[in-house]
Amino acid sequence: MSKRIFITGGASGLGRAIALRYARAGWRVCIGDVHAQRGADTLKELQALSPTSLYVPCDVTREEDLRAVAERLTADWDGVDVLVNNAGVAQAGAIDEVSVADWQWIVDINLLGVVRGCHVFTPVFKRQGHGHFVNVASMAGLLDMPMMSSYNATKAAVVSLSETLQNEFADTRLGVSLVCPSFFKTNLTDSLRTPRPGMHKMMSRLLERSKITADDVAERIYQAVDKREFYVLPHIEGLQAWLAKRLLPRRIYTELLKTQTRKMRGVGSAPSA
Repeated sequence: MSKRIFITGGASGLGRAIALRYARAGWRVCIGDVHAQRGADTLKELQALSPTSLYVPCDVTREEDLRAVAERLTADWDGVDVLVNNAGVAQAGAIDEVSVADWQWIVDINLLGVVRGCHVFTPVFKRQGHGHFVNVASMAGLLDMPMMSSYNATKAAVVSLSETLQNEFADTRLGVSLVCPSFFKTNLTDSLRTPRPGMHKMMSRLLERSKITADDVAERIYQAVDKREFYVLPHIEGLQAWLAKRLLPRRIYTELLKTQTRKMRGVGSAPSA
């Protein structure tokens, strides 16, 4: 019997790449997404590789949507082996520019979306005696880039949640992988909210400049799940930056970061209210 995977935000970007990688490996793949047309288009690609693939409408801000997916996969597939908490959005801007409403928006998706996925599917994993979470965070959760406080905070919370679950699941057959990529070619800017003129263009340029693709990250995730690895850091530059933050005195680290992020901090300020 082929293994089973469910991916939130699976209709595009990294989620789609993960879905296709697992479909090529013969897994039964279910994608959840709020974008119906993208879901239908990706499902056609998946079913050409794995005919039993599914698309289900799923909004990670709604616990009932995730429960409906868990119930359907339990009924149709007798469970699920891997859940990828991938759905996420982006936010950029200085702390005094980003509204509290936008903070609530990104927390509800990037953090609580992952919390809901883990909360709903942990009982499924426990009943079947095994299961693996893949929580997609970001190097933003390990570092502290300026002008990204809300995004950084949500991803740092996913890091902490995942590390806690690794300890919580000790001596069980439940596992966790924490994915922290840097910039790579994806459609993250589609969801970007920012009050700063020029930030969309800068973010798009950083994403396009990367030599690493969504397919590369998906392959790294596939290998990590197979080996039950915890940290998944696909970018060597990101790993180096994380090590610098951990090992250097804070004063030296912040001086380096100040130099490296001067251009980002200088991108046009938000217009006056």
